[in-house]
Amino acid sequence: MNNSFLGFLSLSFTKFKKAAIIPNNLADKSQNQPKVFCVAHYLPPLKNPIAYRANKLLGEFQKTWKVDVLTATKDSCLPGKCNIHYVKSYYPEALITWLQKLRFEKILNLLIWPDPEIFWVFPAVLKGYQLIKQQKPDAIFVIMMPYSAGLVGVALKWLTGLPLVVSLDDSLSCTDMHPNTVSWLHHHLERWLENLYVRQANAVVYVSQFNLDLVKNRQPESEKSKFHLIRCGADPLDFATPINSQNDNSSFEIIYTGGMNGWYNFYHLPQEKTLVKKLYKAWLEWGYYQRTKIDHRSSSPVFVGQAIKKLISQKLAWENKIKLSVYGNSFPEFVVNKVLQNQNITDVVTVSGALPHFQAIQLARQADLLLITLPNRPDGTQGGRISCKSYEYLMTDRPILAAVPYGENWDYLQDKPGIWLVEPTDIEAMKEVIAHIATAKFSGSPLRFDRTHLHNELSYQILVQDYLKIFDNLCSISN
Repeated sequence: MNNSFLGFLSLSFTKFKKAAIIPNNLADKSQNQPKVFCVAHYLPPLKNPIAYRANKLLGEFQKTWKVDVLTATKDSCLPGKCNIHYVKSYYPEALITWLQKLRFEKILNLLIWPDPEIFWVFPAVLKGYQLIKQQKPDAIFVIMMPYSAGLVGVALKWLTGLPLVVSLDDSLSCTDMHPNTVSWLHHHLERWLENLYVRQANAVVYVSQFNLDLVKNRQPESEKSKFHLIRCGADPLDFATPINSQNDNSSFEIIYTGGMNGWYNFYHLPQEKTLVKKLYKAWLEWGYYQRTKIDHRSSSPVFVGQAIKKLISQKLAWENKIKLSVYGNSFPEFVVNKVLQNQNITDVVTVSGALPHFQAIQLARQADLLLITLPNRPDGTQGGRISCKSYEYLMTDRPILAAVPYGENWDYLQDKPGIWLVEPTDIEAMKEVIAHIATAKFSGSPLRFDRTHLHNELSYQILVQDYLKIFDNLCSISN
């Protein structure tokens, strides 16, 4: 239903007498679905995890709620009857590109805060306010990231008085995702911004218990009831298609789906790191406030590739039989190729670009071993990051090698069947796990694990019910 038609209906109803309007409106209100106005900067066809999660959540929402979505994603799409409203950002692309060519990235990082999407906030608030006045929703829902999208939600709440629910994928306080900020001032600004979202929202949803507790513990007692843990999940329909279960005992494939960000840590060999490059890197990092030290090298196929090479050197009969396939790479091909060559793992690791999410899932369902690997925390402290692929992998029956640091992801996986947990750079431990699972595969008895008891917990259809309980409660209070 378009906005002009809704406006026409509104004008038509005002011609009735007040005595007639009141009972009719009450009757209509009881019969119509409740309405939610959602701010979702990222939507499909984008392939990032935020867009995927928004797609699944809002697709379920629209079964019981009327959904209007404000987005910055051009030509976006959602299932069902979600009404999508595109708003273009005021991002000064030409100017910023010119400044980047002049190597002014550091200055741009200092000035553009909390993220480049801040240029979308003003036009989004103007359009959002107009739509809310027309559509008269019952609540506002913001899906982050980007973090500046939360400012749109806060402004719309101030302007309309509607209850606000904010959902964060990665907390601003998560030191795994944000080990550094560009300055000490920005560190405190980010803490202030997350506190602002908590105190202005009527409910705040986190996907990580660790991050939730971290933020909750610094809030006054009056704010602590706002916090809710609703994890990411998976869609059971994506796993319902029959797959080829034919057992080929001649090869063993480890599969990783998703992006990695540790490539540049291996791009230059030690002898290639010139003084000029070191000085430039020092200049870019000068003034940064370090919350914790993160080793991004393990967010790469390097350590697992080395484990495979070491295993093959001990079991020569397995040469050319074990490989790691990475799907979803977004880094330039020349960077990937150079890293694989530098580390001498081109014969055991293949890297492919982005592919449709459904296709990635089907590949994962046929793996001999699924891999999760996250950046390491050398100081041994725990972190709050949890990989979204954890939930999708658990929907399969395949063994999982989780090379993750201690913290949220480790704690979540440690009591699940078919999981081998190792530290992210422990090549020897990875080698032993791969050897154990490959031996079973080559002997004709591949390892499989029944995780059907977890499917309801992981299903977006079930997770959405937790969101709807929040909205129902807030709307009953506001009414």
